[in-house]
Amino acid sequence: MDAGVVIVLIIAGALILFAVSCIKVVPQATTFIIERFGTYKTTWDTGIHLKVPVIDRVAKKISLKEKVADFAPQAVITKDNVTMQIDTVLFYQIVDPKLYTYGIERPISAIENLSATTLRNIIGDLELDQTLTSRDIINSKMRELLDEATDPWGIKVNRVELKNIIPPREIQVAMEKQMKAEREKREAILIAEGQKEAAIRVAEGEKESAILRAEAKREAAIREAEGQAEAIIKINQAKAQGLQMIKDVQADDGLVKIRSLEAMEKIANGQATKIIIPSEIQGIAGLATSVKEVIKQ
Repeated sequence: MDAGVVIVLIIAGALILFAVSCIKVVPQATTFIIERFGTYKTTWDTGIHLKVPVIDRVAKKISLKEKVADFAPQAVITKDNVTMQIDTVLFYQIVDPKLYTYGIERPISAIENLSATTLRNIIGDLELDQTLTSRDIINSKMRELLDEATDPWGIKVNRVELKNIIPPREIQVAMEKQMKAEREKREAILIAEGQKEAAIRVAEGEKESAILRAEAKREAAIREAEGQAEAIIKINQAKAQGLQMIKDVQADDGLVKIRSLEAMEKIANGQATKIIIPSEIQGIAGLATSVKEVIKQ
C-alpha cells in the first residue's frame, strides 16, 4: 500500500474520531453545563448535542434526581440549658443547574453548615420536653428555612427529618424513672377505679335486692289484708242474707224457740258436762218432751 494512502486513512480516521467525540448524548434526568472559552454558554438537557471542538467543553454533569444528605450529629442547647445531640437527614433536588454550578462553592457543605445553624436556632427556642414531642414542627420549620436559603443556589429542599435526638445520659435515666412512675400511677388509678366500680355495682345490687324484698313484703301484706277484708265481707254478707231469709219467711217467736231447741240438742251431743238453758226456752223444752212421750204411746 502506498504511504500516501496510509496517511490519508490515518487522517480520515482521526477526523472521524474527532467528529464522534464532538457528539454528546445527555442521559435521562441529567444536564450538562457547557462553557465556551471558560464562560457559561448553555445547559444541555436530555438528548443528542453537538459540541464545537476546542472552543466548547462540558464544565459539569449534574443529576436532577432527588438526593439524600445524612449529616453528622450536631450539639444543640435547649431553652432550659440541656445539651443534646441531634442528627438530620435532608432530601433535596437540583432545579437550576446553572445556579448550582456557579452560585456557591461546595453547595453540600454549605447546606450542612446551614442546617446545623438553623437547627440550633430552632432548638434554642424550645424546652427539652417540647423538643422531644415537636419533631414535626421542627422538621417543617427547618425545611422552610433551608428551602428559602438554598434558592439562590438552584437547590430545592423537599424534606428534612430529625433522625435521632440523644439527650444526656442523666436525662435519659430521669426520663426512664419518670415514665416508670407514670406507668405505676396509671396502674394504681386503674386498679382503684376497678375496685370503686365493683363496690358501686355491689351496693346497687344490694339496694335493688332490698327494694325487691320490701316490695314483695308489701305485696304480701296487701294481699293478706285484701283476703281478710274479703272474708269479713263474705261473713257479713252471709249473716245479712240469713237475717233477710228469716225476715222473708216471717218467723214468729215459736219458730225461733224451736230453732233454739235444735241448736241446744246439737250442743247436748257435745262433750260439755254442764249446759245452761235460757229461761225463755225451758217451757218449750218441757213441751217437746211431753209431745215425744205421747207419740211413743
